Amino acid sequence: MKEKIFHFLQIFGPLILGSIVGFVIKDFMDYSSLNQPPLAPPGIVFPIAWTILYLLMGISYYLYRKVDDNKTFITVYYLQLFLNLTWTFIFFVFKMRFLAIFGILAIILLVFYLIKKFWNIKKESAYLLIPYLFWLVFVMYLTIGIFLLN
Repeated sequence: MKEKIFHFLQIFGPLILGSIVGFVIKDFMDYSSLNQPPLAPPGIVFPIAWTILYLLMGISYYLYRKVDDNKTFITVYYLQLFLNLTWTFIFFVFKMRFLAIFGILAIILLVFYLIKKFWNIKKESAYLLIPYLFWLVFVMYLTIGIFLLN
């Protein structure tokens, strides 16, 4: 039973944590009132995209952990997840848009590192992180655009 709970948390943990952060910061969300760069999607896209991406992230981690327990990779995984969750506070609550650019860059580099390392151990785990990496690059574009336009 304990093992099943652990597997559940590996898969759904990012989604649960992301949902909690979203709930906590909902009153600080000012996305629709900001000047936005071209290609900026409507706000409704973000909870849908993040739900999918957090699930892919959790599945990727779960599959990886079934075959390896490298402490460095596990630490990097949790570090990128922590930075992902704190980025939301930096951008929306504290309105530190310039700092958010560096935060998203750090997440991109960590996820790229994970994809590269997972590739050698569990290719499926690496594949599942690729949409997340592309989304992060898009979020960086939006973050830079919002910083420059506001």
